[in-house]
Amino acid sequence: MEINPLLAELKNPDQAVRDRATGKLWQIWFEQKGVSGLERLRQSQALLEAGEVAQAEAVLTALINAQPDFAEAWNRRAVLYYTQSQYKKSLDDCQVVLKLNPIHFGALHGLGLCHVALGQYSAAIAAFQQALEVQPYALVNQKLILECTAILS
Repeated sequence: MEINPLLAELKNPDQAVRDRATGKLWQIWFEQKGVSGLERLRQSQALLEAGEVAQAEAVLTALINAQPDFAEAWNRRAVLYYTQSQYKKSLDDCQVVLKLNPIHFGALHGLGLCHVALGQYSAAIAAFQQALEVQPYALVNQKLILECTAILS
């Protein structure tokens, strides 16, 4: 599947079109490394949901070491770190995701959230603005920009 038409659909005023494009992009990203990569991501998620955080992190780290260009593995680990309040580690992983996949709106949003958690509101605003360039209708990013701007003023 070609990415550019999906990116264009993220800017469509029709919510259903945007939702379909968003889902397709997530599917492409999760399936980037085929069935084995997808299974490892699912395994890590199941471990995380079972409260086995260290094991989930180990699965993701092993996957990253085996396939360092698998952006979604980095993104899933960034999410794990964020949920564990390890914001600097999460931010570092988000930055790797964005080197591998500069239009990854999830990582751009996550980067902004990490900056907020670290009190870096100007950097957070920049990240949320980048996310809006990819997903202009993402109200959550618009709201977070306003909140960060209010904190800075």
